[in-house]
Amino acid sequence: MADPAAVPPFKMLSASMRVDALISDWRAELPPELAQEEKERRLYEQAWNAYFEGDYGFGLWCWHECDRLANALGGSVRDANRVLGPGHYFGFSHRRAVAERVPTEKIYRPRKGDMSTPRTDALVLPTYQVLCVYLVRAEGGDAKAKAQLQIALGELEDRRRADPYLRHFETFRSLLERQRGRDTAGARPPAGSAPAP
Repeated sequence: MADPAAVPPFKMLSASMRVDALISDWRAELPPELAQEEKERRLYEQAWNAYFEGDYGFGLWCWHECDRLANALGGSVRDANRVLGPGHYFGFSHRRAVAERVPTEKIYRPRKGDMSTPRTDALVLPTYQVLCVYLVRAEGGDAKAKAQLQIALGELEDRRRADPYLRHFETFRSLLERQRGRDTAGARPPAGSAPAP
């Protein structure tokens, strides 16, 4: 399997409505005689290219598409990779970079009984992606994101059985903790050295 590509530089983050409209157009352009896996691969590749041009809104779509495929294929990342093509899996480094850039004020969070539709500039994200965004922001010292994460985690147990995507948040959280552990271990002074004044 090819190594995953480096994270592209950020240029913009398109709202969900624009991303969904373009994905629909691209899906309509696919020849109907193509096999389903080939359709998935071509559609994903177009979104992947848009993400690599710096549009992290398409990165959010690729992220969810990887997880949707993995769930559909019995949790097999290897099979998802086979469908997406080598080097196209939306891995942890991509997820973290995109989560850092998501403007939390633009995330559409419907309230109970809310009948309104999202604004055209809103980001409509699955719960597990919102949790990942809060987690990254909380790690960076954002007190509001930390509070929102704590509230959301309080409801997590009830939702775990109903939402198959929540395990992707838990994987993201454990990878973030592992990376933090490596970063702090690398910053530790050598044994026997005198403490800094």
